[in-house]
Amino acid sequence: MKLGVVGLGQAGGKIVDALLEYDQRTNSHIVHDALAVNTATADLNALEHVPADARVLIGQSQVGGQGVGGDNELGATITTEDITEIQHVIDTIPVHEIDAFLLVAALGGGTGSGALPVVGRHLKQLYTEPVYGLGILPSTNEGGLYSLNAARSSQTAVRELDNLLVFDNDAHRQANESLTGGYTAINRELATRLGVLFGVGDIDMGTANPESVVDASEIINTLKGGGVSTLGYASQPLDEENGAESAGLLSRFTSGSSPDSAGGTNRITSLVRRATLGRLTLPVEPANVSIDRGLVIVAGPSDSLTRKGIERGRTWVEEQTGCLSIRGGDYPLPESNTVAVVVLFSGISGADRLRELRSVGSEAQTTNSERAGSSDRHLESILGDDADELDSLF
Repeated sequence: MKLGVVGLGQAGGKIVDALLEYDQRTNSHIVHDALAVNTATADLNALEHVPADARVLIGQSQVGGQGVGGDNELGATITTEDITEIQHVIDTIPVHEIDAFLLVAALGGGTGSGALPVVGRHLKQLYTEPVYGLGILPSTNEGGLYSLNAARSSQTAVRELDNLLVFDNDAHRQANESLTGGYTAINRELATRLGVLFGVGDIDMGTANPESVVDASEIINTLKGGGVSTLGYASQPLDEENGAESAGLLSRFTSGSSPDSAGGTNRITSLVRRATLGRLTLPVEPANVSIDRGLVIVAGPSDSLTRKGIERGRTWVEEQTGCLSIRGGDYPLPESNTVAVVVLFSGISGADRLRELRSVGSEAQTTNSERAGSSDRHLESILGDDADELDSLF
């Protein structure tokens, strides 16, 4: 699946940078083109993989390259006023060669939080390709303002985008990990998950032997219908099992199946369970929320991918979620020594983390005089005739 990726704000740019690094390291070819948009010059200069001519500084007349200081109303205003500058760079992308846009932003900050729904709406007005968002939730210790920003931004983004994939920082940071080190590791992990998800279908049929290939249309169909999505991931290096193979000799004879078939099926079903019940990007218990659609992808060398394992894993996810629209398939990677599973759940409702976010954001709004009940009038005074466009964000 070929993506036009847009990083919005500091975190959005860093994640796009990590995705480009993954793309180059693994030769996965999922990022067709990438750009970064920010109101802070230093953040754009810190990027390592986004090309210099694809870095767009907006809001120079308002904030002089210093950022918006967590003010997502100002971030939305600047993006609306400078959308033409962003479009100039997007015009260099051969859009007919991409399958979708992916907009990446931290929902709690200022620039990315405000820009996400603005850019999403703009792209959907111009192009027929799907426009997806990747929204990063703030940590709970970042305070009420960030929760308020995230609640407003996510509410609007869900309405403006074709789908919003949510990533919760709190669920993935390790205890006692430094802030910088933690986010670097998170960005790398997130890039891996996205790489496996959007890399499906890019198969060399001369070296791969697919069982039931997943392609770009399966991803698009799973994300179709909008709403919020979450992504699960689990992997296992094949050499971890070398020491256990001899111990399992008796079970091979009694199973009536070939070693690869029996071992491959068990490995896949175990990884599907771990991906589903482990650390999802948006933490949910699949049995306790409503899920409209799902996709199970198993990636690895062809001789480790079994149709029986994929179908058994897909059926197990269907039973766990109560969702009858679970697709499944494989992604052969002949040169890989790892089997990995990605599970995508789309159209989620009833997530406790989002309820908590709205609750904290609502409390912050009532205690913050600058952002209290007059927020709609304040927005109108800033945006004038364009106020209706972002009314739900504020």
